[in-house]
This record gives sequence, structure tokens and C-alpha cells, in this order.
Amino acid sequence: MGFHFRWEVIRDYWPLILQGTLVTIEVTVIAVLAGTLLGLILGLMRLGRGWWWRWPALAYITFFRGTPLFVQILLLHFAVIPLFNGGRALDAQISGTIALLLNSAAYVAEIFRAGIQSIDRGQMEAARSLGLRAGQAMLYVILPQAFRRMLPPLGNEAIALLKDSSLLAVIAGGEIATQMNLMFGRILSPWEPFLTLAFVYLVLTLVLQQVVAYLERRYGQA
Repeated sequence: MGFHFRWEVIRDYWPLILQGTLVTIEVTVIAVLAGTLLGLILGLMRLGRGWWWRWPALAYITFFRGTPLFVQILLLHFAVIPLFNGGRALDAQISGTIALLLNSAAYVAEIFRAGIQSIDRGQMEAARSLGLRAGQAMLYVILPQAFRRMLPPLGNEAIALLKDSSLLAVIAGGEIATQMNLMFGRILSPWEPFLTLAFVYLVLTLVLQQVVAYLERRYGQA
């Protein structure tokens, strides 16, 4: 099979491409925001003094970092969610988004843990000596400083999550990879759908890299 790219196919399937791209952006944004919030909670749990905080967080992080995201998506969509939903699966896009944010949270938790631990302990002691409670000191003193150091790895995690969203195609999650698989099944030619898929992810990745670079310049550590 020789190379033959038909631009008219892209024109005819443009609504499908646009729909898949928008779903990819939506899934990624939700997963990044929710995964960051959950990751912060898990990171703070990992730093907790009581084992009842540390061990559950460590078990969570170990599982989601130690097993493939592909397997997590399948397990969540076909087994875990039906188990708690009367045997019924949720919409694939919802299941996929949940799987992405749960996976991302495990990596973000370690980023937060490392960032917080990189701040000198004297900062916490100084804040406490000024009358701040531990939670206030963490929120107003430690986290802002740690966040500047965490921006590069958090940005890398967001970019990785964007590309990992293509794995939702295994459950037909509605994102661009799913739509291009659908196009391939209709036209029986690999060039148009899969080159388009690569191009869309390349553009989205480059845009996200620029956003991350801007945030690093504005808020990152000098």
C-alpha cells in the first residue's frame, strides 16, 4: 500500500475531527485539575504523622504508579464502576476521565511531596512562631514556595496526561483517537486518520508546552 493522502477525506470528516479534539481537550482539562487537587491531598497524607494517613496514600500511589494506565482504564470501566453501579458501566468518556485523573493524582502526589519536603523546615517553624496554625502555615507559607519548584514537573505531567488520553480509545471514550479509529474503519485507509491524529496531538502538545512555559516564567522559581 503506497502513500496517498486525500485532503477531501479530511474535509468530509472535519466535524468528526473537531468533535474528537474538543473531547480530548475537555477530558484533559478535567483530569489535570481534579488530578492535581486529589494529588495535593494524597501528597499531604503521605507527609502526615499518623500511619492511618500515610499507608492508604502510599498504597494508592504504589498501585497507580505500578500498573499500566491501559489496564486501569479497562479495570475501572468494565469492573470497578459496574460493581458500584448496579452492574452498569458509565459513559466511556466519564469512565476514561476518572481513570486519567486517578492515575495522574498518584504522580502529582509525589510531585507535591517532593516539593514540600524541599522547603527548609525552618520556614514552618518561623510561620508557627508568628502564630499561624500548621494548616495555615502550610497553605500560606510552604505551598506557595513549593509550587514554584513544582511547576516544571506538574507541567510535564499535564503534557503526559494529554498524550495518555489517546488510551481512552480502548473503551471508545469519544476523544480524537476514538474518532480517528472510527474514520479508519469507514475509509479503510490508515494515512488520513492516523496522520491527522498525530498532527492534532502534536498541535495540542505544543500549545500546552507554551502555556506551561508561560506559567514557569511568570510564577516559577527564579
